Amino acid sequence: MENIFTYIYHIPGSLTANIQSVFSIPFDCTLIQVSAVGSNANDATLKLGNTADDDAYLTAFAIGDTNVPQVKSRTDFVDNQYPHISAGTAFMVTLDYDGAAGTAAQNVTISLTFAKG
Repeated sequence: MENIFTYIYHIPGSLTANIQSVFSIPFDCTLIQVSAVGSNANDATLKLGNTADDDAYLTAFAIGDTNVPQVKSRTDFVDNQYPHISAGTAFMVTLDYDGAAGTAAQNVTISLTFAKG
């Protein structure tokens, strides 16, 4: 049986700046799904990568609006494949709170689902 784990971010309130989060991957894993949404109609974008390449796994995409998540999986990732991430990788999540100077996101939730191995 696969070991699946989910990493969830929730950023409450109206965003006023971009957010970048970096964390260390504890063991070899594969990113299998991304879900991102704001509570309002917004222009925020999200990309995923590492400290060497901030969109190595998923290039910037518009997050979901008004509590309807935008979901990304296999064919949406770079090279149309689930990205394999080695233990110790500095995984980077970059949220542009208003895209190209559009409407700022509110109450953003980002969910990253990984499979161990």
